Amino acid sequence: MPERTELMPDFTVGETRYTNPLRRESDVADWTREGKPVTHFGKTGMRLSNGLDPSHGQAANYLFWAPSVVEGSFRATWTFHPLEEPGLAMFWFCAAGREGEDLFNPSLAPRAGNYRQYHSGDINAYHLSYFRRKNPDERGFHTCNLRKSHGFHLVAQGADPIPDVGDVPGPFAIEVVKLGPWIRFAINDLVLFTWKDTGAVGGPALDQGRFGFRQMAPLVAVYADFTVESIREGS
Repeated sequence: MPERTELMPDFTVGETRYTNPLRRESDVADWTREGKPVTHFGKTGMRLSNGLDPSHGQAANYLFWAPSVVEGSFRATWTFHPLEEPGLAMFWFCAAGREGEDLFNPSLAPRAGNYRQYHSGDINAYHLSYFRRKNPDERGFHTCNLRKSHGFHLVAQGADPIPDVGDVPGPFAIEVVKLGPWIRFAINDLVLFTWKDTGAVGGPALDQGRFGFRQMAPLVAVYADFTVESIREGS
């Protein structure tokens, strides 16, 4: 079971480590695709959908990795606008090999979108699922879940305030903050959970790695204005 919500210390935002408007194909020329994501671009952002039919199961899902590697504390923000459901959206961070290798080190096993390759393969990461509308239980009870890998450790959970697609008014502001061992998740400035990684689950707290967006087919959603900033404790 996930641990209880705690209060995270105040922090100050520093320099921008990575920023991308996600509005044209050239914006993601240096991103890495695992699986078969389909991208379309326009004034509102990057529309992601699946290139394989959902009947392929896990093979129809994918991960789309940003090129940045960030160490230490950060705040990541972007906008998310779901257009078609069912499906599920995830954000991956601090993703690296289990021995500290870069995520794309050729010594690591190939990955092609199958979830098990990521949560129980040869990488470590935090992954946060939101807009969980893939399975009947997810559509009937909306939560946002934070897991820690290697393994399938559910460490924090909160309610999902995003409505179903038919009632979505427009894009939502997503924020993930990692301050040392603390992780906080918010949508439209509403904090949904805060968790401190004491190392009691899944080994020591993770401190560096790559960022990635994952969708489960057949979700279609638009992403824009992805920014990662460094932060430090204190006001």
